[in-house]
Amino acid sequence: MKGQRVAWQFFCLFGLVGLLESGLVFMVNYPTKRHFGETLLATVFSAPLVTYLIGGAIVIAGVATIMSYGVARRQHNQLTKRLAALTAGQMEAPILARQGQATTLLGADVADMLEALRQKMIRLQREIERYSNTPVLVAGETKEEILTQERHRLARELHDSVSQQLFAAMMMLSALRSVMSQQSPDDPQLKQLTTIEGVINEAQAEMRALLLHLRPTTLEGKSLRDGIIALLQELQTKIKIEISWELADVQLGAAIEDNLFRIVQELLSNTLRHAKAHSLEVYLKPVANHVVLRVIDDGVGFDPQTENTTGSYGLSNIQERAASLGGTAKVISFPNQGTSVEVRVPITKEVADD
Repeated sequence: MKGQRVAWQFFCLFGLVGLLESGLVFMVNYPTKRHFGETLLATVFSAPLVTYLIGGAIVIAGVATIMSYGVARRQHNQLTKRLAALTAGQMEAPILARQGQATTLLGADVADMLEALRQKMIRLQREIERYSNTPVLVAGETKEEILTQERHRLARELHDSVSQQLFAAMMMLSALRSVMSQQSPDDPQLKQLTTIEGVINEAQAEMRALLLHLRPTTLEGKSLRDGIIALLQELQTKIKIEISWELADVQLGAAIEDNLFRIVQELLSNTLRHAKAHSLEVYLKPVANHVVLRVIDDGVGFDPQTENTTGSYGLSNIQERAASLGGTAKVISFPNQGTSVEVRVPITKEVADD
């Protein structure tokens, strides 16, 4: 459509310039009473006059067409940038605040529609945040309270039964391997015992990850920063992994902080269960009108485009939590090159009458 419009403009301008030049030739030729065709074929600087007329028309029409295309291209770029900012949820981006520029380049109608769309998306974000802060009661209890109680019950049962049994099995195997290595250091069964010990050790790590995922499930009166630090410090005491963090003390709504805390729990649990990482980095900071949470590990990684099983770290739950807050979750991972997960949640500004 754009190419057809430009071609049509070119031919219209070409025809208009040709008419103007033909009229000019007629006016010049009129006093001499020379035939119009003779004048067009008259030689000027070794070329017929009609050649100069056609060439001039083409040049002028081409310049006008290029200028028209440049204006249309600039309008297209401006519209694309504004729509990209809206799609990314950056409703407070500087380019969207330039309403005068949008009116000049895109026209008042398009600029007004873009602004109306921006305001509607801002209202939707506020409604999402307001809805996430409203508890849903089931038989007098919120769903979160029911889930919390069930998680604590499962954590207690796993810790008191399976976890203790795995620990006892590990101790017995370790003692048996120590005795056999002293009495029969060349016994081939020692290799089998070492393999079994490694399997139980992996099962213990899996159990630690499950317990970490099940509890704690709330911040319990702590700020988001303090809650994440306590979670990371607890993790350091239970598993050998190098952990570093850089956390800003951001102030958010209770529902946003709780969901971000649970996202951190989910990411840590998935890292322990699947990544086989040696180091882990956690960052939390405000960027413009968003709060950004980033968790990076140096584990085995995976292909997000083809991995659809639990080996993909179960990131669908994290993406759903981010979407429930009006945010996004971006995953960057490659096999044997680690994984980076970035969660970006908007910080909405409540108006005075809210």
